[in-house]
Amino acid sequence: MKTRNIKKFALMTFAVLAFASCNDQKKKDADKKAMEEKVAMEEAEMKAEEARIQEEAKKKEMMATSIAAVASKNDELSTLVSALKAADLDQMLSEPGSYTVFAPSNNAFEKLPKKMSIAELGKPENKEMLTQVLQYHVVSGVITSDKLVEAINGANGKYTFTTVGGKDLTASLKGDKINLKDEKGNRTEIVLGNVEASNGVVHVINDVLIMK
Repeated sequence: MKTRNIKKFALMTFAVLAFASCNDQKKKDADKKAMEEKVAMEEAEMKAEEARIQEEAKKKEMMATSIAAVASKNDELSTLVSALKAADLDQMLSEPGSYTVFAPSNNAFEKLPKKMSIAELGKPENKEMLTQVLQYHVVSGVITSDKLVEAINGANGKYTFTTVGGKDLTASLKGDKINLKDEKGNRTEIVLGNVEASNGVVHVINDVLIMK
């Protein structure tokens, strides 16, 4: 009887130890899994932060070479830069995108009649008109001089395209120069083409384009 009790006790002890060992192993497995998940989460957060930093650096680099930045570094386009800021269009031309800008020089703005002068257009009450005038100089997509010449030749000498403001411009050739005709019938010439920017290209022109 005594021997039987000893065996019974031994079996119970073994069962308890086995159960405890099993629970201990489960706890170790759970702790290991929790640690692995924590490490994985920390690695994911680090990668996300690295990606954010890289994206931020890329954005800063893009903005530093954007159309707005390129124009601001050209003394001959200072009036245009001021006008873009007054119309709140400088931000659009600083951000990622794809644009072609026909940029009037300072001299081009000086040719405008008094009622259309930059001093008048720059007034708060004329902001909408200023915005429309500036949008008439911007086209979606990148159109280099070579592409423009190709398009002109492919359209029997006159290529018409639409600006972001929904108005049309017509390009043609005069010798080796590219001319633009606005909706008023006025013509201007690209005096400096293919100024590259991170979000498009700039062509400097010597007149301000006027829509109907």
